[in-house]
Amino acid sequence: MYLDAMEFLEEEREAWAPYEGLASLTDEQLRDPVDGSHGWSGRDLIAHMLAWQGVALEAAKELAIRETSDVFARVDADWEARGGDAVNAEITKVWAAKPMAELRDAFATQPGELRGFLTVVPEARWLKHADRLKSFYDETIDHYHDHLADLQAILDAARPDA
Repeated sequence: MYLDAMEFLEEEREAWAPYEGLASLTDEQLRDPVDGSHGWSGRDLIAHMLAWQGVALEAAKELAIRETSDVFARVDADWEARGGDAVNAEITKVWAAKPMAELRDAFATQPGELRGFLTVVPEARWLKHADRLKSFYDETIDHYHDHLADLQAILDAARPDA
């Protein structure tokens, strides 16, 4: 349980920080699939992380202007109906069609945008709302931790002599 929004935001920022290393990789280093990362490329990992972080951002935007948001319920229902593999495959496909510049721009700006929105959403709508807090935690901090091994494999492949 978090005492205030800043406590959550600091933990989220700290958990995201290792992913920022992906921004220093070249387009070529991000292109090829890497063993030890679900067969994902760096680009795939960026897309995956942004897509799920984007769910939290969409919910935060809604909660900034109204009392409720159905974003998490919609996404959870889709996950249950189609299964995680299908949902994640679609994410990979959709993001693969985006130009690298767009992907890099989103990677540079979306995390801060999420934090910005969470600072203006009344805490009662997310931090003090157990179900929503769990959803925000699951789509950010917990999810970031889930993919640290993938991140490390990709960074190691890009810098084999490091």
